Amino acid sequence: MPVSATSDATLNLLVITSARGRADGASVTLDKKFVEGMKYYTASWPGRTACLLRAPLQGALFLDHFDPQDLPFSLLFRPARHHLTAEDLHGHDIILVSGDNPDYLHLAQLGKAQSKRIFFTIEYTAETRRQITMLDRNRSFLSKIKSLLDITLTEHRRRKAFAISHGLQANGYPAADIYHRINDNTVFYLDNRMTANLSATEDEMQARQQYLLSGQPMRLIHSGRLEPMKGSQDLVPIAQRLRDRHVHFVLDVFGDGSLKTDIHRDIARHDLGNQIRLHGVVDFATELVPFARRNSDIFLSCHRQSDPSCSYLENMGCGLPVAGYANRMWGALAQDSKAGWTVPLGDWSALADKLADLAAAPAQIAEKSANALKFAKAHFFDTEFSRRIAQMKLAAGLN
Repeated sequence: MPVSATSDATLNLLVITSARGRADGASVTLDKKFVEGMKYYTASWPGRTACLLRAPLQGALFLDHFDPQDLPFSLLFRPARHHLTAEDLHGHDIILVSGDNPDYLHLAQLGKAQSKRIFFTIEYTAETRRQITMLDRNRSFLSKIKSLLDITLTEHRRRKAFAISHGLQANGYPAADIYHRINDNTVFYLDNRMTANLSATEDEMQARQQYLLSGQPMRLIHSGRLEPMKGSQDLVPIAQRLRDRHVHFVLDVFGDGSLKTDIHRDIARHDLGNQIRLHGVVDFATELVPFARRNSDIFLSCHRQSDPSCSYLENMGCGLPVAGYANRMWGALAQDSKAGWTVPLGDWSALADKLADLAAAPAQIAEKSANALKFAKAHFFDTEFSRRIAQMKLAAGLN
């Protein structure tokens, strides 16, 4: 139930994140993307904002140095394997915590005992976790079986925690569909980094349409981690089939991962150097987005599992329709947005055939392109974030 906000104490927001950080003398080491996200919380929340982080585990990546005096939020550091207790929640009234992290599920009971308002974010369903486990090439069969058992046991704990929390923030269709049945105070959102100034312009949309109608090669783009769970192993076979069907195309691949060496080798082995171009990791706002807006026609998604990847909406914001497998995320998003095409899960030959058909139907690509941008504009980061903040403000009596 909402409560009356009568003092600053009732406005304290604590974000407990799975991101890692540590104090290094006068400076702090933090993930840059995490810092940018926390700035949004600070700007949107009317009271004080703090964040609790645990120290990085060995091998943590993407960290940078910051002066804590320059940050608009306070930091609470804990050891790497610290078990959170009631003391960690002291002085805070609204707590936002990752429900994907099993280490934090017990906070629902702690919060209830202390009259704290606990909100969980959630992205992955148990099904998605099982899909990811089975796609992991580095796990033995026995290890996968153990992981599947752990997923089942943890999911039982997760559902009990969600049921007694004040609310959920579900990223993506699969999580929202499942967990809103457990807690009816569930906000559905589509996480992404797109803003109005990053989206495709009218001139760019017209230029793409003219290009499509000119009969030039179809321009495909794929971005993200080059991992089995993302289906990156299907990129070269799809390109081979397109070439075999005499489709004129180029495929620009952005990203890095465990499959990069294999992909590079297979490009050379099958003489696809004129069709597939590997770009590596580039800056999102200054390089990837401008390239997608001006040099691409379709985003090629090979996701074999149902995680709520930002790539869908971010490419749609660039005016790109999506062609991909009918996992639970893209299947629902494609139906909702009318911004692309689906084929059966894991059927890369069907995906290639769909692309071949589209190469001969430029007007259809242009139509889906317009749908993609329209849908993305209704779900830019600011809009999605505002819904999440509004839910917590209501709990604090700030509606």
